[in-house]
Amino acid sequence: MCTNCMTNTNIDPNKADQFGQKVMDMLNLSGLAFMMSIGHRTGLFDVLAEMPPATSGEIAAKANLNERYVREWLGAMLTGGVVVYDPATKKYSLPVEHSSMLTRSAGADNIAALAQYFAVLGSVEDRVVESFEKGGGVDYSEYKRFQEVMAADSGQSVVPALVDSILPLVPGLIERLEEGIEVMDLGFGRGIALNMMARQFPNSRFTGYEISDEGIDYARAEAEALGNKNVQFLKQDAATIADENRFDQIFTFDAIHDQAQPDKVLANICRALKPGGVYLMQDIDASSNVEKNVDHPLGTLLYSISTMHCMTVSLAMGGMGLGTMWGVELAQKMLAEAGFKSVDIKRLPHDIQNCFYICRK
Repeated sequence: MCTNCMTNTNIDPNKADQFGQKVMDMLNLSGLAFMMSIGHRTGLFDVLAEMPPATSGEIAAKANLNERYVREWLGAMLTGGVVVYDPATKKYSLPVEHSSMLTRSAGADNIAALAQYFAVLGSVEDRVVESFEKGGGVDYSEYKRFQEVMAADSGQSVVPALVDSILPLVPGLIERLEEGIEVMDLGFGRGIALNMMARQFPNSRFTGYEISDEGIDYARAEAEALGNKNVQFLKQDAATIADENRFDQIFTFDAIHDQAQPDKVLANICRALKPGGVYLMQDIDASSNVEKNVDHPLGTLLYSISTMHCMTVSLAMGGMGLGTMWGVELAQKMLAEAGFKSVDIKRLPHDIQNCFYICRK
């Protein structure tokens, strides 16, 4: 206990109480986030949304889960204000207003899917603490399920908006894709967006570069299942790409800020573009100046994810460690240094997290 704090007569008790309540709320909500992740993974939110008010036993039977665990989970959901409970009937229900943000049918509005990040990042806390003490970072391979969760996030946010909202940010791109062009997606994760484009635009040819064997295997299997013959997925370190004047269109979706050598990656992308080609970079919409992020709606979350993943995986490779919140100002500077002469920044009304850089060399 801080003796000086307890004896300091300059403390404002109201401010202390307010901050104490904020910390208590934070602890409760942190626990709730873990329970939301479990609710998503087990399908409990989906089950509750389809059921009339039901007991814990009925919910567990419908979800094919253990009743004792479901009952304790429901306790967290009730005290967290997620579900409603009738003591007389001992039945729980999920209000439709809540299910619209917690179920798979909610699509991009499904916040419960994002709660999975907490469990994934928490699994490497010991290694992150060690990095605080000794420097360095945590290797990407130590993050179990991260790529799976990231792909699920992208699958409900980027992919549904790709054709109707993101691609139209580049004037004439859809028409060019329909006619047939060479396209690259760098750091494609599990290749969901690339496979979707390959299927949507059969006259174009798509190449994906990724360093993760897991991601490549998943993308190739999906391409085969979809019958995509116009796409290839290759293992390649983004910092060593040697293509020149090859691609008409290059994409990166949330893939630059955690690179070990993002400056080299951006220069490689610029060199790989054909004259007149376009690079579309989706990345986090924030400022490079921390004081300008105080009111960012996701600022605390994004700095936390950066500490626990994006920054540290870059530092683990001896990289720059830009971090999630590298910001628009630094991004513009690095894009110019990479050789891009024109950079337009676009934003979409439904996306509070990302901005889109339309880059030409």
